[in-house]
Amino acid sequence: MKLNTKKQIVLFFISIFIIMLHTSFVYSASDEPDIASKAALIIEPNSGKILYQKNETEKMYPASITKIMTAILTLENAQLDETVTVSYNTVMSIPEGYSSAFLQVGEQLTVEQLLQLLLVHSANDAANCLAEYVGGSVESFVSMMNTKANELGLSNTHFTNTFGMHDENHYTTAYDLAMLMKYCSQNDEFRKLAGSASCAIPATNKYQPRKYASTNELIIPDNSIYYPYLTCGKTGYTSQAGDCLVSCAFKDDLELICVILGGKTVNGVSTRFSETRELYDYAYDNYSLRTLLEGNATVTQVDVKNATNNTKNLDLIANESIQALLDNDIQIQDIPYNINLPEEIKAPIEQGAVIGNISYSIDNIEYKTDLIASHSVEKSKLLIYIIEFIIGFIILILAYKIFSSTKKNKRKSRR
Repeated sequence: MKLNTKKQIVLFFISIFIIMLHTSFVYSASDEPDIASKAALIIEPNSGKILYQKNETEKMYPASITKIMTAILTLENAQLDETVTVSYNTVMSIPEGYSSAFLQVGEQLTVEQLLQLLLVHSANDAANCLAEYVGGSVESFVSMMNTKANELGLSNTHFTNTFGMHDENHYTTAYDLAMLMKYCSQNDEFRKLAGSASCAIPATNKYQPRKYASTNELIIPDNSIYYPYLTCGKTGYTSQAGDCLVSCAFKDDLELICVILGGKTVNGVSTRFSETRELYDYAYDNYSLRTLLEGNATVTQVDVKNATNNTKNLDLIANESIQALLDNDIQIQDIPYNINLPEEIKAPIEQGAVIGNISYSIDNIEYKTDLIASHSVEKSKLLIYIIEFIIGFIILILAYKIFSSTKKNKRKSRR
């Protein structure tokens, strides 16, 4: 018995609804996420291409994200196996209510253990302990932090303390934090420490063994909001700064850096985690690292002046591949490019010699590679042959004239 038309229509829409429930939503590049946090940024660090931005240059409070600067300065100025003794000032300088590992006066830990407490547990006493050890005093270390910020071009960043205690003059921006994270993530030890889901500190001369889970829930495998592509990150929170997170992710050969500042907790989940995931999903769904030009590919052919006939036609090939982060909807063949060559190309030319370059300009970012000679080009000897012939001819004429003149003189002398 056939179903009537109304029943068929109802079943059709029920089927569509079921399919939609079981299909993951993929963003289009024109459908950006709606981020509620005060500032946010997701960026591809190599090219500097920004995939999402919100108030990225507005001054914000970084809270404990500050500790990535403390960590990288420590890694650059101390060895991991060096022993540090906790001072009275380290313990007593942490305000009540700020995260602590309860370090004891006179307690001895290695630099590596203190860095674990700093980046995994976000221990403020560990920050001051490392600062005092590396800089001689906390104040001197803070000066080092600001010097480093200037060196890195973080023009909207200023530090007054080592761990992110609220201060009107302790500020940064989402963009500056992304640039700082780019720099820090180039250090393998930093990536390892900031990418740890937990840390275990053995018993010391003053305290029993300690074990802590990371404050970054996205990096903990058994957590409900675990993000498997996250490689490292650092959280932060104060009532003035809100929920903060800077992180790196790697998927499909593409590394991205994401910053969330001024977030809050909604339904038990901090927006620093939910919106970080949302931004990474948006970026990886809509953008990919694509090859504009393969290395060794022939780009153009030129005629070389003053070259032999069998070598004058020269292929110019790409020295290296050119890759760019592109919207998935963009067709590579539609992207314009410029070939830059000298007005005149002359022999001789050695194979592999740089002749010019090819460049692409995408979203105000330039991608280019050198164009090199595919083979050696020999200088033509035709001109030399012609010159030699002319010189030889002139010599023959001169010789003939000299010979004729001598012959005439002999005839005159006989008379």
